[in-house]
Amino acid sequence: QVQLVESGGGSVQAGGPLRLSCVASGYTYRRHCMGWFRQAPGKEREAVARIYTAGGQTYIADSVKGRFTISQDEVKNTMYLQMNDLSPDDTGMYYCAADRLCGYIRWIRADFDHWGQGTQVTVS
Repeated sequence: QVQLVESGGGSVQAGGPLRLSCVASGYTYRRHCMGWFRQAPGKEREAVARIYTAGGQTYIADSVKGRFTISQDEVKNTMYLQMNDLSPDDTGMYYCAADRLCGYIRWIRADFDHWGQGTQVTVS
C-alpha cells in the first residue's frame, strides 16, 4: 500500500525559507513520479512542482518559479520542496502525491493516484 508522509511545514516570517519532505513507502519509488501541491483556504488545490523519479526531470509552476525547488533522494525514497522567499500568498496546506502516469494535465488538475495527509505552511 502506497504511503506518503509529509513533514517540514510550520510558521515562518515573510521572506524566510522552509523545506518540506515527503517520504514514500509501499511501492517501487522509481515507478511513480511525484509532485507537490498546495491548497489555500477557500481555494482549489494548486500544482506546485513535480519530478520524474526515474530520470530526475523536474517541473515548477510559474507561480513559484525562481523561489521553489523540487528534488529527491532516491536512496531514502524521499522528495523535497525547498521554498525560499516565502510570502503570505504561499500559505496553505502542502501535499505530496505520487502517480504512475504523471502527465502535465494530471498534474495541473491535481489528479494524482496517491496522496499524503498534508503539512501546513503559514507565512506571516
